[in-house]
Amino acid sequence: MPFHVVTPTIESVPLGKITGKKVYLKLECVQPSGSFKIRGVGKLCEELFTRGKRSFVCPSSGNAGYSMAWAARELGARAIVVGPESTPREAREAISSLGAEILIYGKVWDESNLKAIEIAEQDPETAYLSSYDDPLIWKGHSTMIEEMYDQCEKPDVILLSVGGGGLMSGVLQGLDAVGWSDVAVIGCGTYGANAFAASMEAERLVRLPKVDTLVGCISAAEITPRIMELAKTHRLIPYLTSDLACVEASERFLDDHRLLVDISCGLTLSALYKNSPFIAEFKRIAVIVCGGVGIRYSSLMNLKEKASAKA
Repeated sequence: MPFHVVTPTIESVPLGKITGKKVYLKLECVQPSGSFKIRGVGKLCEELFTRGKRSFVCPSSGNAGYSMAWAARELGARAIVVGPESTPREAREAISSLGAEILIYGKVWDESNLKAIEIAEQDPETAYLSSYDDPLIWKGHSTMIEEMYDQCEKPDVILLSVGGGGLMSGVLQGLDAVGWSDVAVIGCGTYGANAFAASMEAERLVRLPKVDTLVGCISAAEITPRIMELAKTHRLIPYLTSDLACVEASERFLDDHRLLVDISCGLTLSALYKNSPFIAEFKRIAVIVCGGVGIRYSSLMNLKEKASAKA
């Protein structure tokens, strides 16, 4: 039994008015775990449990870790989330509330990742979970497109945030499954977290020497190689913007749709609020509103202050 629910796809009248387009929102922010991550992470946890694993460890500063903790609680398994020092207090509390152990290790995600791998290697019953680089995760995420096929007309383009590329891999797999392979996908990043954009420009995997962004959910230094394979058969378009634009878009979205979402969602929505030239050619636009477990209104305002100082 999957741990995710079918989420609605609705038309956004406010964003349609700004852009002059038909805009659809896939509301992954209403998943029980708060984000789309439960689709892929939940599927992976379920499979590993059937293989005899009774403990899971995942490097995460929020959404993936919370989704793993959610699935582990449902399965009766142990969950260990290894997060960097930048993991928000709200995310730490949310993860702990599900009975998971949270270990803060390292200044950046890469250091947390190495610690999570070390923990898994020390116990044969403990499985390491990547937050984005696993075929089962992609398969789980693909289900959102299968749902959209029955919920709205075919879009010309789908906008989504991209860090390590797990969401994008799943969306592209879903597009292939429903016969929408010709739909373009715009992968959104920030100037300080641009692994996808850099790889697309170089036409090869590029590992960033440094990640500098307030959008923690997309702070991977490198995308999964799967994206480079899919780029051969799909139209993938990189879009970059500032941290401040992400925060401001989340704030406007709260006003427009009464939904509080992480600034990784604001990242994607910013292209619409700015009516970016990147979307000019498209008439029907779908947006993956990915969610976010660590966001609160107070933290959004704190991020706005930090982003304004950084701008």
